[in-house]
Amino acid sequence: MAFHTKPSRTIAKIESERFIKSTGKTQKSTRFYITSLPCDAKKIADAVRSHWKIENNLHWHLDVSFGEDKSRKRHKNAAQNFSSVLKLSLKILLNETISPVKKSVRRKRKIAGWDNHYLLSLFNF
Repeated sequence: MAFHTKPSRTIAKIESERFIKSTGKTQKSTRFYITSLPCDAKKIADAVRSHWKIENNLHWHLDVSFGEDKSRKRHKNAAQNFSSVLKLSLKILLNETISPVKKSVRRKRKIAGWDNHYLLSLFNF
């Protein structure tokens, strides 16, 4: 990790390496961050990990369960509006405790599309 500091901001360079089991290859990447955090490697590394943990979990669910990356909504605010609806739907499905058997978000979504009784129960009707 390398730093360049000015009075009100820090630029951090983070070099990372990950091993991909399926291919047996190692992938290296370099990312730069501008932050208001002080020039402290541990604080910046913790902030970056925390950000990506939340970001990856949310986007993984939206992409796998709802196919968000395949969406072609581009007209005006359609993409942003639809993203809000997907995030609300995801939250409802993650909080579902009706069925005694644990199901994936993707499966719950499909069942809600097939079974109106289950769909309405998600909204407590």
